[in-house]
Amino acid sequence: MPVCILSSALATIIAAARRQHPNEACGLLLGRDGVIAIAQDAANIAAAPQHHFEIDPATLVAAHRAARSGGPAVLGYFHSHPTGAAAPSATDRAMAAGDGRIWAIVAAGTVALWRDAPSGFEPLSYDVVAG
Repeated sequence: MPVCILSSALATIIAAARRQHPNEACGLLLGRDGVIAIAQDAANIAAAPQHHFEIDPATLVAAHRAARSGGPAVLGYFHSHPTGAAAPSATDRAMAAGDGRIWAIVAAGTVALWRDAPSGFEPLSYDVVAG
């Protein structure tokens, strides 16, 4: 079953990648019941943001607190590959937690979704819905 992503969330991911280029953009995928409703930009605090991403922990903690208070759940994360493909890199695979969250990776205006499964990244199909 494909994941659904609102068109506004997809547009946010692509715009963040363009805005942060040549650095990697990053952020959170928020929603519920397999629907990504919001892509929330976050600061990339990695030491070398041209080649790596690290989501600002304050943004991540605030999103989890909001979810516990009835807000949208943290379904996953997004980041860009300014010079690579929209697929998990060796660094992504090394950093993966195997927690089942969704990773959206954007490269050259293309967004691909991946499930961070215990056995490694699995490609996900998705439908874009108005919103």
